[in-house]
Amino acid sequence: MSSTGYLNAEDAAALDVELMSTPGFSLEQLMELAGLSVAEAVYAVVPPSSQEDDKKTKILLVCGPGNNGGDGLVAARHLVMFGYEAVVVYPKRSSKEHFVNLVQQCEDVGVPVLDKMPSDASDGGYEAIVDAIFGFSFKGEPREPFATALKQMVDAQKA
Repeated sequence: MSSTGYLNAEDAAALDVELMSTPGFSLEQLMELAGLSVAEAVYAVVPPSSQEDDKKTKILLVCGPGNNGGDGLVAARHLVMFGYEAVVVYPKRSSKEHFVNLVQQCEDVGVPVLDKMPSDASDGGYEAIVDAIFGFSFKGEPREPFATALKQMVDAQKA
């Protein structure tokens, strides 16, 4: 079986253009597929608790305001369906209708959507933290509130 490898930013941008060309996928379809893929990757690496356990496996998803953040919101919804307890941090929310709807869908399935990192993020309160802040087109230094969130994720990884 061969490995699929990784895409660099240029190749990822080209793939996006190709997938969205006529008659291509819509942004919403691609976001659903990407979010499902993220949820499946989490499932493969951190299996959910068994049904005999009262305590569900907790996953924290930190989402940015762009499409990568949308992927994280979709992933959170799927993770709940896979039997996880998902918590979303979404400090800079998009006002676009699709993103507002994604937040509502998360809340409808019991996913808390927070404005800042929870206090238990750095003390092992989560089995995994998903970085859905920036996508392949990000350049430059992260600004607040994401600089702090990224530092907190690194600190949690070291704990």
